Amino acid sequence: MTRAAAPRPGLREVGPYDSPQIDAAVRLNANECPLPLPEGFSAELAEAIRELPLHRYPDGRQRALREALSARTGHRFDGIWPANGSNEVLTQLLQAYGGTGRRAALFEPTYLLHRRLAWLTGTDVLERRLEAPFLLTDADLAWVQGERPDVVFVCSPNNPTGTAQRRDTIADLAARSEGLVIVDEAYIDFGGESALPLVPDHPNVAIVRTFSKSFALAGARIGYVLASPDVIGDLERVRLPYHLSTLTQAAGVVALRHADEAAGALAAIRTERDRIARELSGVEGLTVHPSAANFVLFEPPGEAGEVWRRLLDRGVLIRDLSAVVPNALRVTAGTTHEVDVFLKALEEVLGG
Repeated sequence: MTRAAAPRPGLREVGPYDSPQIDAAVRLNANECPLPLPEGFSAELAEAIRELPLHRYPDGRQRALREALSARTGHRFDGIWPANGSNEVLTQLLQAYGGTGRRAALFEPTYLLHRRLAWLTGTDVLERRLEAPFLLTDADLAWVQGERPDVVFVCSPNNPTGTAQRRDTIADLAARSEGLVIVDEAYIDFGGESALPLVPDHPNVAIVRTFSKSFALAGARIGYVLASPDVIGDLERVRLPYHLSTLTQAAGVVALRHADEAAGALAAIRTERDRIARELSGVEGLTVHPSAANFVLFEPPGEAGEVWRRLLDRGVLIRDLSAVVPNALRVTAGTTHEVDVFLKALEEVLGG
């Protein structure tokens, strides 16, 4: 019998990245959009799919989707690059600007995939811990300037804290950095200042966004980056051929035709987010962190894991993030009914 092939060193010491979805009546753990797609989207997408030449390879330059994104964002066509979700965009950016012998700087706590994708691409990680209210300070920027990383991640609004960084702070960071500053704006449609206006004067800034949240298209896996043409050219050098399917491109184009309708629905999500924060602020012994995203991070009185389990017993699933922020839980802003159920269940858990 031949010997089994050996994977790369250290691979089997790392578990798969998993975000398990447990059956629950109210699921508020994944920061998904709780609202249905805009009326007419599904029918229009079905019609578009019927006309697609699926026996041919997709448009490798993704012209229609890039043109639609350019019209929506006001950013130049050659400064836009879509991929299969923002995670693939981040991976491609690290393939181009990270890799063996290069370093990425993270401000923890932040999106878990930033560290994971750095590992995946062989990029070393530099970490600096932020404390509440999780805003970047001059000392943090000076740390970046001194360490001179090749990539700097800034998540704004940040997952899991909900913190939005000031645009002028990111501009200062870009001016002090010799590397690529990746601004993850997955939640920008819910609050905060976009860093997109910085790109013309700061070509080392790349803005990464997704269709998963505000467009209610988590299942379609569409993300994109807004950057300088030079950055986009580098991504085209590392991307796989025909990486974005014809179906995915069509879904993005149709979604952008309904962008105004989707944006109009975001007010309801922001209202529920603010209601969660307001109600939790009145609970004795509970700490609420301000949020510009579609979720709220809070630290309950008592042990977070036990609160999480007791909420699940009542049919409410939220996210236990105590491994990232001590004793913290994160709840997504759902529909009015879902938020009602969550608040009632939490009251029972904390009261009992």
